[in-house]
Amino acid sequence: MPSRKQKLIVLYPEYFTAKYSRAEGRRVPKSLAKTSPTVDDIAKAAKSLGLKPVVEKDKSYPRFWYKKRGRVLVEKKMKKSELLKMIGKGLPG
Repeated sequence: MPSRKQKLIVLYPEYFTAKYSRAEGRRVPKSLAKTSPTVDDIAKAAKSLGLKPVVEKDKSYPRFWYKKRGRVLVEKKMKKSELLKMIGKGLPG
């Protein structure tokens, strides 16, 4: 787990899920969204970008608190919007 002083970006699978609208939580364009990305897919894409992802499988996206899909924490090395697009390009499927 990174220290509290580090700036972290939280990445939820909902940010990359194609079936969700922007209002429901998708943060990338439809062209970069996938059908059902997992935290492992996101972590693998983040690792390929040279980031050190931390996977927390027991967490949930606040809007869908009843779905425990997990989240990924990465160090803040760029703007979140840029990072989301780069990870979206690196996701399989």
